[in-house]
Amino acid sequence: MRARLNTLGEGIRIALEAIRATRIRAGLTISGVAIGVGVVVTMAAMITGIRSSILSPFEAGGADNFYLTPFDFTDVRLVGDGSGRPPWWDRPELTHEEIDRIERLPAVSEAIVNFEFSPRFAFEGRRVRAFQGNGMSAGWTAAQPGEFIAGRNFVPTEVDEARAVVVISPGLAEELFGQRDPIGRNVRVTAGSRGVNPLFRVVGVYQADDNIFAEAIDHWAIFPWTAAEKRLKARNRFNFLMLTIVPREPFGREQAKDQVTTVLRSMRGLGPADDNNFALVESQQIVDSFNQLTAAFFLVMIALSSVALLVGGIGVIGIMMISVTERTREIGIRKAVGATRNEILWQFLVEASVLTFLGGALGLALGAGLADFIEARTPIPASIPFWSVVAALTSAVVTGMAFGLFPALRGARMTPVKALRFE
Repeated sequence: MRARLNTLGEGIRIALEAIRATRIRAGLTISGVAIGVGVVVTMAAMITGIRSSILSPFEAGGADNFYLTPFDFTDVRLVGDGSGRPPWWDRPELTHEEIDRIERLPAVSEAIVNFEFSPRFAFEGRRVRAFQGNGMSAGWTAAQPGEFIAGRNFVPTEVDEARAVVVISPGLAEELFGQRDPIGRNVRVTAGSRGVNPLFRVVGVYQADDNIFAEAIDHWAIFPWTAAEKRLKARNRFNFLMLTIVPREPFGREQAKDQVTTVLRSMRGLGPADDNNFALVESQQIVDSFNQLTAAFFLVMIALSSVALLVGGIGVIGIMMISVTERTREIGIRKAVGATRNEILWQFLVEASVLTFLGGALGLALGAGLADFIEARTPIPASIPFWSVVAALTSAVVTGMAFGLFPALRGARMTPVKALRFE
């Protein structure tokens, strides 16, 4: 073991001397490996940041939560039926009666209604057009972690009575009211093309926890879903109602799903042979679906990095062949004084691995710099996962050993007499 460590140290020292002696050739090889590793690290940082930001609201909302929708959006395929209609078109929408029954189920702690639309605000001549709006239940904060920095949330009574109240984002508050206190002020709201534009009173300003959507979408507003539907006429066939269902302890998710399924099938008159005309989607299904999507990006990432590592590997073969040729007499002398074939082979493999390891280290630095730049200039919270560091350095070393094996074998197989005759 001690002898192997001494050989390793000697191989590293010789490799560094060889790199200094052939700066241009070694630099080109190191650059090829660095590009491949940099691509791996940068894309891993981006995907990790996007994944964490997208999935954190689902994880924060609770692993047992599930969603009631017209169709299973995690299982949608890009294959049409020829009609050009979306997969939920022929399915019935949730009614107020169905929502009310679900909210009162023993196994359901909360059923949060949600649908999206694009409202427009006007206040004292200032206008904000086409930003994100949501009609939701009073318990919507359970699905969107954050805090109220001013005012309050609307309450269930205001939802039941379709009161004209709204909670807005800090960015929207600043755009409309500047430095003035937004709480209690009335804004003119328009949604869609119905022509209605009633006044809504701002009751709260909510700062959502950091995630990719909170940073990318600065202007948004949350309305009582009944008010958005009744007063703004904001809902149509395309922005269907969806329920986020929070199971009540000690029933659990499966019992809540069974009760929701039983109630909906009964209210919709479905027989034993009829399929459900609704879908219950678990949080884990969303996570799995997103993981499948990111897996495709990882395949692209591996393909791109493999090309760069292949270029670097070809460079390793070239530089190591030259190194073996230039040091033929050295090989002969070492063998003449007792060096074995395995020791010569090990020395050149270490030298090739050091070369690509330096490329891997440079690629890590390049990837870290790009990740910091992306995080600073975009909403993507790019962060380098530890596994990508290990994978990058390991792939660099393996590339060096794999592509350096042939030159190393050539040097190890030389006979002392032939090597010492080399001029």
